[in-house]
Amino acid sequence: MSGQARDLSCDVLVVGSGAGGLSAAITARKCGLDVIIVEKDEYFGGTTAFSGGVLWIPGNRHARDAGVTDSRDAARTYLKHETGHHFDDAAIDAFLDVGPRMLDFFEKETEAKFVLSAYPDYHPDVEGGTKLGRSVTAAPYDASGLGTEIRRLRPPLETITFIGMMFNSSNDELKHFFRVTSSLASAIYVARRLASHLWDLARYRRGVKITSGNALAARLARTVFDLGIPLLTATPAQRLISRNGAIAGAIVGDTQGEYAITARRAVVLASGGFPHDQARIARAYPHLARGGEHLSPTPAANTGDGIRMAEVAGGSCDIRFPSAAAWMPVSRVPLGNRTGVFPHLVDRYKPGVIAVNRQGRRFTNESESYHDVGAAMIANGAGGRETAAWLICDHATIRKYGLGYAKPAPVPLGPFVRNGYLSRGATLRELAAATGIEADGLEATVREYNEGAVHGIDRAFKRGSTAFNRYLGDAEHKPNPNVAPIGTGPYYALKLIMGDLGTFDGLTTDLVGRVVRHDGTAIAGLYAVGNDRASIMGGNYPGAGITLGPIMTFGYITGRHLAGQQA
Repeated sequence: MSGQARDLSCDVLVVGSGAGGLSAAITARKCGLDVIIVEKDEYFGGTTAFSGGVLWIPGNRHARDAGVTDSRDAARTYLKHETGHHFDDAAIDAFLDVGPRMLDFFEKETEAKFVLSAYPDYHPDVEGGTKLGRSVTAAPYDASGLGTEIRRLRPPLETITFIGMMFNSSNDELKHFFRVTSSLASAIYVARRLASHLWDLARYRRGVKITSGNALAARLARTVFDLGIPLLTATPAQRLISRNGAIAGAIVGDTQGEYAITARRAVVLASGGFPHDQARIARAYPHLARGGEHLSPTPAANTGDGIRMAEVAGGSCDIRFPSAAAWMPVSRVPLGNRTGVFPHLVDRYKPGVIAVNRQGRRFTNESESYHDVGAAMIANGAGGRETAAWLICDHATIRKYGLGYAKPAPVPLGPFVRNGYLSRGATLRELAAATGIEADGLEATVREYNEGAVHGIDRAFKRGSTAFNRYLGDAEHKPNPNVAPIGTGPYYALKLIMGDLGTFDGLTTDLVGRVVRHDGTAIAGLYAVGNDRASIMGGNYPGAGITLGPIMTFGYITGRHLAGQQA
């Protein structure tokens, strides 16, 4: 088929199929516009499908229904503190005003459903911060509802599943797996869950009881298909079409060659930011600029294509924020002849686990958010090439909680030691020798830490002092869910390096998403949403869902604007 014969047209062409692109596309279609979505990868869902599926939306209906007391002024005060010099009055006001309406729209008009999350703000003791109510999570979903399209849904991140199984955190499912050897009820639950999952694998070649961001991507995609919006995967946008000074579509490609998609109103860039644009991150990430390592668990296809196309058209992507990305400490996971990436979301919070640097010294509160711990790792590595840390714990702790990709009992630890994922030593000095950590520093750190830890006190960093610290700790461990002494050997260490959950810096846009030039003028017909657009959070991470919350809010704003409607 010739390219001429395949040329398509629409009102709005959306480039990318994460939450930003899907929310803009759905909104525009609901407002009567003709929409086409193109996706570079073979799967749809983008980084959203790998995420926790959490949206930070102050003033949401679920919090009100639960009787949570909050106010718009408090949320604004909190954001003003968190974003610092990058506080954007107009953008923050639009987010706070429209966010709750956006959530109501998607729950009423689409397959999207959310439940109130128990996450506190990441800095709940800061003025305006709160311990509950601003984060909502995508409700679990049976992905068999996608029919044959399930084959194109991006699978969850391999390293955070168990043989492809996702866990429902809202019903204590994980606790059954932790107690499988000590509780008959848990053993029965786990046996039934495994049997059901294996049956799903046989029928669908993947798990279908999905949660978190995978559920959000599936729910939004189900709506896209119901609305008849073409979602063309393995179809990267190659370059923008410009006519009479305005963007009028894009040249896209697939296995049969290139063809044009004309967009009568706009092209919306939603290609996931630039976490795998090696040249750009080498300049934007300080640890890479000084020669360090970086390993991102975001989809490999997120190579900054949308941003580069916009720059050719005159757009601007400045590296302006104190952090160019949402930092995530990760570890390399040997998976046969492949390397997996494990994001350290939970293990750092558990009592009996500490993080040290090459000198064997702690350098931060391990129970702060992944972004804050990542920023501390970067700061700790200043002046040298290495940005790394090691999680340290004793045998009883790793058997109870696991460590990274190494699962708790009864899963054996031997394979993780043999393949080099874990280091082990009968003594702390042996562990130091196995990892290259300074032995004297490690022994001194554990001794000093234990002096307070036996009483549940972290004298150095006050770990466990905030509601957020405690939320992901072990609530059954008293008196401090985040602090316990490091006991007798053998001891284990796991090396952390820097990763990210997506970029914060992005294209400069106006409030409704129009990409603007350096002189402040808008490029006609060109919009950006999702991580292609610079974050309103100013390179900071105030709470769970501060990426997806604004992404879907401004996707909704952009979609309505394209149809000539206010949000």
